Amino acid sequence: MARSATLENLVTSQFGSQAAAYVASSVHAKGEDLALVAEAIAARHPSHVLDLGCGGGHVSFAAAPVAAQVVAYDLSSEMLAAVAEEAARRGLANIATRQGSVEQLPFAEASFDMVLSRYSAHHWGDVPAALQEAFRVLRPGGTLVIADAIAPARAVCDTFLQAFEMLRDPSHVRDYSIREWQAMLAAAGFTLGTTTPGRQPLEFTSWITRMRTPPVFVEAIRALQAAMSEEVRQHFAVEADGSFVLDNAVFVAQR
Repeated sequence: MARSATLENLVTSQFGSQAAAYVASSVHAKGEDLALVAEAIAARHPSHVLDLGCGGGHVSFAAAPVAAQVVAYDLSSEMLAAVAEEAARRGLANIATRQGSVEQLPFAEASFDMVLSRYSAHHWGDVPAALQEAFRVLRPGGTLVIADAIAPARAVCDTFLQAFEMLRDPSHVRDYSIREWQAMLAAAGFTLGTTTPGRQPLEFTSWITRMRTPPVFVEAIRALQAAMSEEVRQHFAVEADGSFVLDNAVFVAQR
């Protein structure tokens, strides 16, 4: 199989054909982190919202009943088509879709009251550039909410996590730690508000099936799980079938 020329091509090839699975995914359609994002939206009653790396559209669907206009933004045209179809099915006429990269947003300065992103940033090639763009398109006083998987503070746990993620999905770039996220947000000009850590259980079979992970890489993940120290096993709460618990966090920051 020919290698993708760019990270963007790899991301779109990995996710485009799985668009319907991500719209239907129970992991993405619910969770404490999504509830926190929805609470932040409801508390601010934004007029214009941008959902960066919208994936299956669950953040856009949460914002649509509150906001006047929601832009679901993603690299994958197939993912955007699935979001548009689901939005129409739900009667959410205020969701528009737009295709592009997070590092170069096709929007004017101060276009949005809120910029949101959930479980997308670990695929971004240049998170600092994307955060600078988010800052640019937010109105003064606007709110950024980022929810994503988080690297553990312990280096040995971090190493295993990145290995699992890359084997499952070669478009993975990095799960950043809470400290890394806080530093990147500050460097982009944001004033950090709340940081809420959490834990997301992942059922192994659906986790790899959703990404169509090749059997050889599935075997490698299971081999790493078998070889890990007890400290790492306990951190991720690894079960006999490979299921485990992922660290995540929700960051709320102001422009």
